[in-house]
Amino acid sequence: MAVTAAARKSRLQNLLEGFALTAIFQSFPTFATAALMLKLAGNQDLVGDAGVAVFVIGASLVHALLAVLLGPKLPDQFRTIYEPKFFDGHLSLSDKITEWRTQPAASLQLLTIMLMLSVLAVAVASVG
Repeated sequence: MAVTAAARKSRLQNLLEGFALTAIFQSFPTFATAALMLKLAGNQDLVGDAGVAVFVIGASLVHALLAVLLGPKLPDQFRTIYEPKFFDGHLSLSDKITEWRTQPAASLQLLTIMLMLSVLAVAVASVG
């Protein structure tokens, strides 16, 4: 585990880093997949203009906020969306990502997301 020699980060900086990492690596792929599935199913409510972007970004931020607020209090119920390593104040931003990526569960999650998004992208592109 690569721990930086720098002093512990401020609580706010660490919280913002954890929130951003949760939103980017756990929430965003989930809602991007949901948007692709809605598109594939023929739902026109999110299609066009900025509808999909607003949905994906808004849902990702709310999802990450819930993970940040409720994850530490209810770790058993939020274990799939709350990653404690994202909130370790002793790790740099890149070390947080590295520590998370090397876990077997995170590796499986990333592989599943990549395969699901790839299949959905091909399906949406072939349907039109």
